[in-house]
Amino acid sequence: MSNGAIKGVLFDLDGTLLDTALDLGHAANVALARFGYPGISDEQAYLYSSHGSRGLLKAGLGESFHRTDIGPMRDTLLAAYAERISHHTRPYDGIPTMLDYLDANRLPWGIITNKPEGLARQLLALQPALAGSGVLVGGDTLAVAKPDPAPLHLGADTLALAPDSILYVGDAERDMVAANRAGMISVAALWGYISDEDQAHTWPAHHRCDRPSDLFDLIRDLTQN
Repeated sequence: MSNGAIKGVLFDLDGTLLDTALDLGHAANVALARFGYPGISDEQAYLYSSHGSRGLLKAGLGESFHRTDIGPMRDTLLAAYAERISHHTRPYDGIPTMLDYLDANRLPWGIITNKPEGLARQLLALQPALAGSGVLVGGDTLAVAKPDPAPLHLGADTLALAPDSILYVGDAERDMVAANRAGMISVAALWGYISDEDQAHTWPAHHRCDRPSDLFDLIRDLTQN
C-alpha cells in the first residue's frame, strides 16, 4: 500500500455509489413469480443485492435454490431489471458531493462492478451524478470478474494510474480481496448491502467507512497527504 497521496478512486456500483436494491428486488420478484415462487421482501433485497442475481434468487428460493436450474429465472430477472432499471435507484446521500470534489480536483475516478456491462451503462446514462466516471468495467467485460484483480487492473490502466495510488471502494468481501490482489488501497463501504452473515469486520480492508461522509473525509485526507 502506498504511503503517498492517492491519485484516483475506483468504486463498486451497487451498494457503494448507488442504492439499487428496490429495483433489483422488483426484478427478482418478477422472475420468482413467473416461475411460481413467492417474492422477497424489501429487507431481503437490501441484504442480498450485493450478491447479485444469484443472491437475490437464492433469498427467494431458499433450500430449493440448489435443486433449481436458475438460468432461465436469472434471464427473466435481468430482462425485468432492464425494463425498470432506475425507478427507485438513487445515489447515496453525500456521493454526488464527493464525486464533484474528485472532478473539481482533477482526480480521475471510475467504476468496477460485477453487474453486466450493458446494464451498468444503461443505468449510468440515467444517473447524471455519475457522468464523470472515467472508466466502467462490468462483470462480463473480461473473462473474469471480481475477486479476480484483472478488472481493477484494467481500470487502473484506463485511468493511467499506478495501482498503489488508487483507492478501491466496495461493499463486499470480494471487493477487498480484488483490491488487495491488485495492489490498491481497499476501503469497505459499510453503508452498503451487508448482512450479519457477511461478517464485514473480518474483511481484509485497509480502511472501513460507515457512511459516505466518512469516505469523503478519508479521500480528502489521502489526496492532501
